[in-house]
Amino acid sequence: MLSTALRNVLAHKARLAMTVLAVCLGVAFVSGTLVFADSTAEAYRAAASKNFAGIAVTVTAKESPPRAAASRQNDQQTDQQDGVLDDALARTLATVPGVAAVRPSVDGSAVLNAADGTPLRVRSGANLAGAYVPGKDGKDSKDGNDSRYPLIEGHAPTTSDEIAVDSGTAAAGHVGIGDTITLATDGPAMTKRLTGIVTTKDTRVTAGGTLVLFDRATAQKLFASPGQYTGIDVSAAPGTDQFELARRVTAVLPADRAEATTGAAQAAQQAVYVGTLTRGYAKMPMVFAGVALFIGSFLIVNTFTMLVTRRTREIALLRAIGASRRQVVRSVLAEASLVGLAASAAGFLLGLGIASVLPDALSTDGNALPHGPLVIGPRPVMASLAVGVGVTVLAAWLPSRKAAGIAPIEALRTAQQPPTGRSRIRAVVGLALLALGTGMLISLTGAKDASEENLRSAMLGCGVLVVALIVLAPLLAVPVIRLAGRLAGLLTGRRPGRLGIAGHLAQQNALRDPRRTAATAATLLISTALVTGLAVIGNSTGQALDRQAAAGLGADYVISTGNTTTGVDQAAVQRVAGTPGVRTASAVTDSTLFIGGGVRTVSGVDPDTVNDVMRLDFVSGSVKDLGPGRIAVSSTTARENGLRTGSQVNARIGRNQDVTTYTAYTVVGVYKDNPTAHDALGARNDVQRNSFKPGSVQRILVRTDGGASSTSTEDRLRTAVGNNPLLKVQDRRQLVHEAAGTMGNLLTLMYGMLAIGVVIASLGIVNTLAMSVAERTREIGALRAIGMDRAGIRRMIRLEAVIVAAFGTLLGLAGGLVSAWAVGALANGAMEQYSLALPWGTLLLVCLVSLAIGAVAAAVPARRAAALSPLEAVAEA
Repeated sequence: MLSTALRNVLAHKARLAMTVLAVCLGVAFVSGTLVFADSTAEAYRAAASKNFAGIAVTVTAKESPPRAAASRQNDQQTDQQDGVLDDALARTLATVPGVAAVRPSVDGSAVLNAADGTPLRVRSGANLAGAYVPGKDGKDSKDGNDSRYPLIEGHAPTTSDEIAVDSGTAAAGHVGIGDTITLATDGPAMTKRLTGIVTTKDTRVTAGGTLVLFDRATAQKLFASPGQYTGIDVSAAPGTDQFELARRVTAVLPADRAEATTGAAQAAQQAVYVGTLTRGYAKMPMVFAGVALFIGSFLIVNTFTMLVTRRTREIALLRAIGASRRQVVRSVLAEASLVGLAASAAGFLLGLGIASVLPDALSTDGNALPHGPLVIGPRPVMASLAVGVGVTVLAAWLPSRKAAGIAPIEALRTAQQPPTGRSRIRAVVGLALLALGTGMLISLTGAKDASEENLRSAMLGCGVLVVALIVLAPLLAVPVIRLAGRLAGLLTGRRPGRLGIAGHLAQQNALRDPRRTAATAATLLISTALVTGLAVIGNSTGQALDRQAAAGLGADYVISTGNTTTGVDQAAVQRVAGTPGVRTASAVTDSTLFIGGGVRTVSGVDPDTVNDVMRLDFVSGSVKDLGPGRIAVSSTTARENGLRTGSQVNARIGRNQDVTTYTAYTVVGVYKDNPTAHDALGARNDVQRNSFKPGSVQRILVRTDGGASSTSTEDRLRTAVGNNPLLKVQDRRQLVHEAAGTMGNLLTLMYGMLAIGVVIASLGIVNTLAMSVAERTREIGALRAIGMDRAGIRRMIRLEAVIVAAFGTLLGLAGGLVSAWAVGALANGAMEQYSLALPWGTLLLVCLVSLAIGAVAAAVPARRAAALSPLEAVAEA
């Protein structure tokens, strides 16, 4: 029987090629997704990780205890005078037993503009800056180079107006030696001359970040204080334990001003941080791997079911000459295993290709995925074998058991009779699943928030609903296709309709085997349901964000730093206010508000100008009452903390105050949730005193004359802030686009991966039609013999494919719309402006693309059917 299986594989190479291709695509989707997930997660880890190789101990200064705001300036002066990380400490550390080398460092961050003036590769934690620290002779010789940053062109920075960058940054920014570059560390923009290009092994840079190097004195002035370092790295002599070395180093440090941390401890702490950043991202592709497996399984099952059905006579003959049922099953499973192994190998290689192109395909200008080598672990390999061999064998097992269980003579008589698709068990199970899924989704319509539990329930309900449609599809095929045929003119009563006999025969062929039609349409059903649901949710969310931004923002432009730890310099605020065409420029200070055991965002505003740049809808109270010790809160903040106008609440602003010290604030107003105003409003001077960067401004809300925005106005505003790469100048449209950016990137990722699902659906239609043509050879020959021309045969096959595609699309649209409605109910509870908005253009495009898929997929089978000779087809046994 093993020889029989091998001969069958070799004898039916052409027939099995489509099966191998189908399985191959399923494997490629799963393995490619998993490799892409692992590789991108590793690239993210690299982009956020510092390499601690060779570092046994790092010495850093201890943070001073928080002091009152009034004494912070004196604290800063004291810190500069009493700094401990200096050259003297570095020399002391070099004498500690077991120390091989000491490397002082001055580290910070800097963002620079590309040659075209746009900020370059801005990404949190990946825009590194530091000091170029040469060898002991201080010269740019072979021995004097900074070993961490080998020079490949030019010379190292030696004065305050010179910098060096890494080769990746230079290439991405299109800058070269001698160019003038605008950059910023924290505050006003600076211009420096590029004098050197270096290389680095720091994965935060090589994974898509930037590196800017200054001379030591300039770096100390920017990131520490004159003569001081931000850290001193110590490497251990061979045979020295880093924990023992840390103990020795600690013994020579001033205990109240510096501390030593082992490289292992730093790496472990960093691993926890990076794992938190990448945990959610690594989970998402797993969802798509499951979807890919789900879609691919239907195609594989359908393909092998048709193959075994076609070979029922052959299997019956084997039974007649003495093969047992177990031998028949084993023979078919052996054949399936060979096919699965070949498809797994090919699919895995194709998956690597998919994984390598996905980062570039899914990256956008504003959110590029980090680059890194492909990470091929055991999970993709095992998944490839599970999908390729496991699913194929499982798909072949059920049909082979059915064929082996039929008596030989009975199998010979009934091999050509297709199943009807009618089954009471199927109907009961399908209706039960439909009721369960619908009930779960309806139960969420009253949800007031999009909690994780509610989201899980919604996803489960959507999945149950789609499974119910798949189970009921064979039962729905006959009535739905007949009704659609009447509406489309395929059939009028019992006679051919406007599309003639070809349309009538196409409809009857699709109804001949409802199970096969449903199984073929299932792949397109799943893809259409996912695309439809995502498109509706994305469109509705985008419009809600648009309305939300428009409801809260009265300004025409927003100039912002993007975080609360950097600020806009006061000179830039004055320049913006004096820019031609600017009517109002209102500065806003953003900070954190610790209130009621939680952390909120507070915005410090000018009560006299805030109404001109913010659209505030106060439920009670007024913004005019803001002042020292008086705040206004959003409706959500008020509800969660039991506050109302006139309430007293203990809170603290910023992180520099003593964590045990709270201030009593009076609530002077409650306003409807507003993304521009954030969670609370305070007087700007009051918030500035206690912010992360005392006296700073994080946003400038700009109202122009006539309320218009233009490219020239934006250019003038960018010039007013010195083309500072730390600052974003955005109009209302750009703000809405940024607010919807997460949803847009998510949809782009999903659409890109689902495109492969559409390819699998197309292949399923091709496979089904190819098998159908092979089964109906005599029938097609008879049609040709009685006068149907080749064009009529091709039209009949194409219309059959379109009917199958339309059936799957119709069910997919129904499932996707219901799912989007249910998930939208959750969004409506979390976002007041959310309402269901159907993207009619996208839905129409989905329908047209699905029908086009059917028509294109039928091209090869239709050509093959039309090429059959009438006499040879009729004479074929």
